[in-house]
This record gives sequence, C-alpha cells and structure tokens, in this order.
Amino acid sequence: MMRRIRTGFRALAAAAAMAAVMSAACQAAEPVVLSAVGSSSANLWPTAIGMNKGFFAAEDLNVELVFGQSNAGVNQQLAAGSVNFAVNTGLVDPIRAIEKGASAAIIRIEVERPPYILVARSSIKSMRELKGKTISVGGAKDITRLFLERMLATQDIRPGEFDMIFAGATSARFAALTSGAVDAALIAPPFNYRAEAAGFNTLGTAVEYVDLPFAGIVVNRAWAAANRAIVDKVIAVYNRSIAWFYDARNRSEAAKILVDVSKMQLEDVEKAYDFLTKNRLLEPTGKVSKAKLGALVQALEELGDIPAGFEIERLILPGVTKLTD
Repeated sequence: MMRRIRTGFRALAAAAAMAAVMSAACQAAEPVVLSAVGSSSANLWPTAIGMNKGFFAAEDLNVELVFGQSNAGVNQQLAAGSVNFAVNTGLVDPIRAIEKGASAAIIRIEVERPPYILVARSSIKSMRELKGKTISVGGAKDITRLFLERMLATQDIRPGEFDMIFAGATSARFAALTSGAVDAALIAPPFNYRAEAAGFNTLGTAVEYVDLPFAGIVVNRAWAAANRAIVDKVIAVYNRSIAWFYDARNRSEAAKILVDVSKMQLEDVEKAYDFLTKNRLLEPTGKVSKAKLGALVQALEELGDIPAGFEIERLILPGVTKLTD
C-alpha cells in the first residue's frame, strides 16, 4: 500500500501553496513523482528541505511525494513506472532489480554510509547478548539485514543464531521495539534518541562496522530518457538541499523542518542532526564512487543475491550519473 501526499507533506502544504501563488512560473511547473519509505526518519531530510525551502519550486518542479511501506515496494513502483524517482532508497533493492532487468538507474548517492543504530531493551547491555534474541530489520532482503549481520559477525554471532522480525520503515521497527515485540531493532535517527530516553540501550552504530553506501536516488530509466532536463534539475535540488543542511547556521531551521515532518521531539531531531553532520553521512558532491558502489555489489555477490562479475556500469545512467574513481 502506498500513501500519496500531493505537493509534499501536509505540514508543508501552506508554504507550498503560498509559493504557488507568488510564482507565476508554477503554473507551468513540471510534475515529478518521488517515492520513499515513510516520512519520519532523518533519511528523508534532503527531500523535506528541498520542499520546505522551495528548492524544487525554484527549478519549476511540482512535486508529488508517495510513501511506501517497504523499500522493495518503492522500487517495484519505480520499475513499473508508477513513480519517477525513488529517493533515500536503500541501494540493494534497485541493484537487485536492475540485475534482473528493471528499467532503473542510480543517479546520486544521498547517504554514503549507514545511519542506523542498534537499540535493545534495557536488560541487554551489549551486542554479544543478542545471540538467541529477536531483532527487527527492514526485510529478508533489506539492506538493514546486511548491516545487522555484519555488525553481529564482529561478535561471533552468525545468521541463524538469532531471530528476525521484518518491518519496512524505521517507525514500524521502533514500535516493535517499544511494544516489547522484539528484543532489539536497527533504527535510524531520531528514533534511537526517543528509545534511549525511554530506557532502551544503544549497542552500536552501523557506521562503526560497515563502510558501504546506504541510500540514493534512483530514476525510472525509460522516463528519464524522455525527461533528461528534469532529471538534472532533481539532482541539482538534492545538491542544494544537502549543502544547505551542512551549513551550521541552518541547524535550528533544519531541525524544525524534520520536526514538522516526523512529529518527533525537537531535542531528538537536534541530536540526529549532530549525528549526521559529525559523521558526514549525507553525500555532498552528487558524485557516485565506483569503488564504494563496487564494494556493495561485491557484498551482494558474496550473499548470492546477484551473479559474480556484475558490471557497475549497468547501475548508472550514462551522461547523468557522476561516476568517479
């Protein structure tokens, strides 16, 4: 099931309406459909900034945001042509889909290292204690499962030595944790800070153990062929949004934007901002590292998800994706 929010978040509707009235150019704005998993985690920050600050409108883009319940579902909608872009999407699903022949291409990395935090109930003090426990991740083939398995491998805990419950969005995994349905969950900021305030324990961050690109922007390849100028504009918006995010003078306003979207506590969102900026998790240049993308592809090859020898060039959009090294 997907949820559609015309012109973006309801919390931003008034600002979007005012911008539309003030700009005659909006009458001819190009329609663009973005899709993402949920609206509550920090992963959606660049999109929220682009909409709130009018960066999409400045490029004459009329954005419709579609929410999916899982990353796999978002990418299925993209491949089917129901949406134009998947944003802040975990990269393993589009890689698998492209290998199977899906009409999709990675055009930008948004989050270049995983922002996830492993949080457990109060009686669990370390990752070593998760053997035999139940942990919530995004899905059987979700990138969060890959992150979790790599984290637990450092504690000599192997797949099969713990149970998993799947929930596509961070908000759903947070709910499973706080309701007692699971012993631990891999969740994104700012939910981890709310969990800590409620007495749950942080056991580790994925960025300590995993150096793989996490999320990016993926476009429907067939649609992009007919709309190259729009694709370039969307990339420009995300470049501008992330540059704005990293400007320390914008910390308070950036926090308010995510609070309006996520309905989370301001103090938790401010901590999330500090976590993302300290670790430089958002990719600022718009460039896609061939080496880092190759490391993710290799991980999927080792899991048997894609065949050995998969070519990185199959993942990108020539002339658009800024592939480096």
